[in-house]
Amino acid sequence: MNKVRTPIEVRYQETDQMGVVYHANYLVWFEIGRTKYIESLGLNYADMEGDNVVSPVTDAQISFKKPVRYGEDAVVETWLEKYDGLRTVYGYQIIDEQGNVAVSGTTKHVIVKKDSFRPLSLRKAFPDWHDAYSKQINGDS
Repeated sequence: MNKVRTPIEVRYQETDQMGVVYHANYLVWFEIGRTKYIESLGLNYADMEGDNVVSPVTDAQISFKKPVRYGEDAVVETWLEKYDGLRTVYGYQIIDEQGNVAVSGTTKHVIVKKDSFRPLSLRKAFPDWHDAYSKQINGDS
């Protein structure tokens, strides 16, 4: 399984009153990791959006194991968990400075026309994405 590791420097504005990363910010880090994962496959969200297509999150699962604090460095590991031609599930782990899993989770996505939110098949609309994702799922990377 191809995992992409994206470094994250914890910024002060990402923390709460307890000095730990505010829980919603991990979803932002997931998005950063997802974008880097997609780019590692030679793909680009901006190209998709240029065709008036977007990829909304339809489900997000997140599990908090230990806090990440201001001043620490972390890494987002991102991979393709599931793909069926319509729905894509990305997996994530936030790894702290000591190498421990601090947060894990998944996000599920579809693609839709931006103006109508009419669902599209990734397989049909973006065959290059479909091929790249199929190779990842089948271990042909």
